[in-house]
Amino acid sequence: MGIMTFCPTLSGLILQSKKEVIVMSSLLKETPNKPIAGLKFTARELCLCAIMSTIVFLMTFIPKIPIPLGYAHIGDAAIFLIVLLAPKRPALLAACIGSALADFIGGFYLWIMPTLFIKFIMAYIVYVIAKPDEDKFSFIKTGIAFVIASLWMTAGYVAFGALIYDSLAAGLASGYGLLVKSLVNIAAALLALPSLKKAIIIKL
Repeated sequence: MGIMTFCPTLSGLILQSKKEVIVMSSLLKETPNKPIAGLKFTARELCLCAIMSTIVFLMTFIPKIPIPLGYAHIGDAAIFLIVLLAPKRPALLAACIGSALADFIGGFYLWIMPTLFIKFIMAYIVYVIAKPDEDKFSFIKTGIAFVIASLWMTAGYVAFGALIYDSLAAGLASGYGLLVKSLVNIAAALLALPSLKKAIIIKL
């Protein structure tokens, strides 16, 4: 492709990109609380979901410690906190999308679909038991929610590990590491939650 041919093509791409940015900016300004055409989510919900998914991804992908069949991280603590501090729909989606993205970027492709399922249910368990919509905060109920959600997560990964590698022993091998990781995430979330509840208020 010659320079004369390439330049108009590049100019056209730049102009098209500028138009898309302008349209998105107008959408966010004019209809922040109205569902986008063809979707049931508002622009604010989608933006909030994207931001929280990034947080979950970073907390899952960066501080990781290798364990059998995967790695340990503090992404679950981020999920627990997001579910309790943010609106329900974007929080639940961010929990599974951010976690699955970490598997994708990390090369754990076989675990993407199991992670989407496991982390969504894990986040939903916390939401149902801890009931973050209630005005009164219960430390005990929140701790119970974290424990049950973590047990579900551990059981889910052990089961899928056994299925993926066609070996119950392989699945069980990850159990100890997952339980230790869960204790660390529960402790981190419980320690950070009181101060974050006072400092952060996320509303749509």
